Amino acid sequence: MRIEAVRAIPGLSGFFFDDQQAIKAGATQRGFSYDSPPETAGFDRVREAGESLIVELELADGSVVTGDCAAVQYSGAGGRDPLFRASEYRPVVEGVVADALRGRDATLFRENAETVEAIDPQRSDGDRLHTAVRYGVSQALLNAAAHTRGCTPTAVLSAAYDTDPATEPVPVFGQSGDERWTNAEKMLLKGVPVLPHGLFNSVEKVGRDGETLREYLSGLSELADVLAETYTPRFHVDVYGILGEVFGPPYDRSEVTEYFESLREAAAPYPLQVEGPMDAGSRAAQIEQMAELRDGLRSAGVAVDIVADEWCNTFEDVQAFVDAGAADVVQIKTPDLGGIQRSAEAVLYCDGTDTRAYLGGTCNETVTSARACAHVALATDAAQVLAKPGMGFDEGFMIVTNEMRRTLARSTAATRASPAAGPPGGDGATRSAGGETDD
Repeated sequence: MRIEAVRAIPGLSGFFFDDQQAIKAGATQRGFSYDSPPETAGFDRVREAGESLIVELELADGSVVTGDCAAVQYSGAGGRDPLFRASEYRPVVEGVVADALRGRDATLFRENAETVEAIDPQRSDGDRLHTAVRYGVSQALLNAAAHTRGCTPTAVLSAAYDTDPATEPVPVFGQSGDERWTNAEKMLLKGVPVLPHGLFNSVEKVGRDGETLREYLSGLSELADVLAETYTPRFHVDVYGILGEVFGPPYDRSEVTEYFESLREAAAPYPLQVEGPMDAGSRAAQIEQMAELRDGLRSAGVAVDIVADEWCNTFEDVQAFVDAGAADVVQIKTPDLGGIQRSAEAVLYCDGTDTRAYLGGTCNETVTSARACAHVALATDAAQVLAKPGMGFDEGFMIVTNEMRRTLARSTAATRASPAAGPPGGDGATRSAGGETDD
C-alpha cells in the first residue's frame, strides 16, 4: 500500500522546554517559571511551553496514521539539537520529507525510515534534519507498516531486526519531577519497578556536600519498606551532572567512592543506580570520567550502577559509551537519536555487553511517541523503559504500561487462535493501526 500524502500540524507536548544551562547556573525560580534570563541559544525564557509537530501519513486505502515530532525538555544542552519550533519545521515535513515519502510502499518500515535519515541536507534546513523531525516521521512510518501488514508495531520492529520480543512488560521507570515525595509514594503504591528519578538538577537539591540526596534515599528506603509489600523496586536517581560540581574539580577518587558507598547504604536494601553523575563538557571527557568512576566503584566493591545521559545522545554516542565500558546503563534518549529505528538499534547494540539499555526519552513527548517507544522496548527487550509523557507520573505510567500489556495480550490471543501462522509480516499479533487510540 502506498503513502499518498504527508501532512504536519503544530501541536503540544507533554511538558516544557527548559534552559538547562541557566538552571544549573542558578536561575531564580518564581512559582513554576523562572525570572532569570536564558543562556542557551534559541530560548526566549528559561522555561517555555513544549511543542510538538503532528505528522499524518495518508495511505492508499484512505486511512491515516500518525507520529509526533518532539524534542527533549533540555533541548540544546549537552550536544543536542537546538530548540524545536513546530512552525519552523512544518514546511520541512510537508516539503522535502513529503517529497521523499510520497508513493513509497508503506509496508517497508526500515527502508522508509532510512530514507528519511538520508535526506539530502542541502534540501533541508541545516546539516541534517532535526532529530525531532526524524523521530516523529519514523513513528508514523512504523504505524503505517503495522497498519498495512495487519500486525503490531512490535511485530514490525521484531521482523525488521530479527529479534525475540519480550514476553512480559519491560520494567517501567517512573519520573517524579519536583514532587519527589508524593510521586514516589504513588509509584510504590502502584508497584512501579524502577523509581523515582527525583529531578536533582541543582546543587541546592543535591546538597552542598551531597547530604540532601543521601537523606532522600534514606527516607525513600524507609517508605519502600512500608509500601512495597509485594515487590522489590530499583532506585534510580538523576543528578544532571551536579555531583561533578559538588565533588570537583579536582576529582578525588576516594572521596567520590566513599560518597557513593554512603548512597548505597542509604538506599539499602534496594538496588541503586545514579544517572549523569557529572557533566564533563564533551563526549570524550565524559566517557573518560564515567569510566574512571565506574572503575573506582568496582575496585572498592561499591554496588551502585552509573547511568550515562549527558553527552550520550546519538547512536554513535551510545556506541562510544558502550565500547569504552563507561556505564552500567546507557540511557537511549529516544528523541535525540532521530528516527525511532535508531533507538531500536541502540538497544540491540548493548546485547552481549555488560551495559544495559534504558529506553528513555523525555517528559516533553506525547502519547503517540510514548506508545511507539513501548513497542521499541518490547521488540528489543530493553532493560527498562521510561514512563512518559508529562511530569505527573500517573498518566505516563498508564500509557506505557497499558500499551505493552495490550500488545502482549494481542500476540498471545492470536497465537492461541492460530499457532502455526500469524498475519503477514507479524508475530501472531492482530490488526492495529498504531497510534489511533489513547488511554
